Amino acid sequence: MGHMDHFSAGWVTPVLSFAMACVGAALGLRCTVRALEADGASKRNWLVLASVAIGSGIWTMHFVAMLGFGVDGTPIRYDVPLTVLSLVVAVVVVGAGVFTAGYGRSRVRAVLLGGLGTGLGVAAMHYIGMAALNLHGTVRYDPALVIASVAIAVVAATAALTLSLVVRGPVVATVAALVMGLAVSSMHYTAMYAVSISLAPSSAALAGATATEFIFPLAVVLGSFLFLASAYVALSPTGKRAESAVAAELLRQVELSTA
Repeated sequence: MGHMDHFSAGWVTPVLSFAMACVGAALGLRCTVRALEADGASKRNWLVLASVAIGSGIWTMHFVAMLGFGVDGTPIRYDVPLTVLSLVVAVVVVGAGVFTAGYGRSRVRAVLLGGLGTGLGVAAMHYIGMAALNLHGTVRYDPALVIASVAIAVVAATAALTLSLVVRGPVVATVAALVMGLAVSSMHYTAMYAVSISLAPSSAALAGATATEFIFPLAVVLGSFLFLASAYVALSPTGKRAESAVAAELLRQVELSTA
């Protein structure tokens, strides 16, 4: 059995990965709330941004955490197409959950189905990402811990959506983002403790890219996107402020026309 180290870089990777998960969750949940205040193309655009934010946030969390993962006795490489697929699947599956929450007529049903979709998106991203792992050995999973990891993702994602869509306010929004970030991190490390590796020592070169060659640059790009998008959402007017701005502009035009 290969000895695994989940914190080879110390506490930098778990703390940073948790922060990225919280940023993606905060942005995604905020965009979902904005979507509920909008109609038409604007509603759709907010939900698309929410899907990309949450999906890229959980992907970044996973692979930043994986930067601290090592196995004694074997190097680790990542299959690039599968790694990219894990990002796409995360966005698409989370998107299905977010769109369900955004367009659902029944708020309770929307939250339940949205939480299910978002939680499954988190789990699907993780296990596809793990399938991208190339090393000299065989990766096995403890079925009970796998089920527990999926349950954690679904329950916590549902709780986060409930807090965001049913109860409003900045404090609640912050709590919801922290709950979602904790859900993604808890799911990740629960799933990682489900892993056992049987080594098969070999001198053959492994296919794929190292974490610093591919994972780190992409994580930096996605992290930058999340922070910039968060700034945009924070500075953009809410539905009520937008309506006030339109009303003020109409009043100004009326005053100019009667002057």
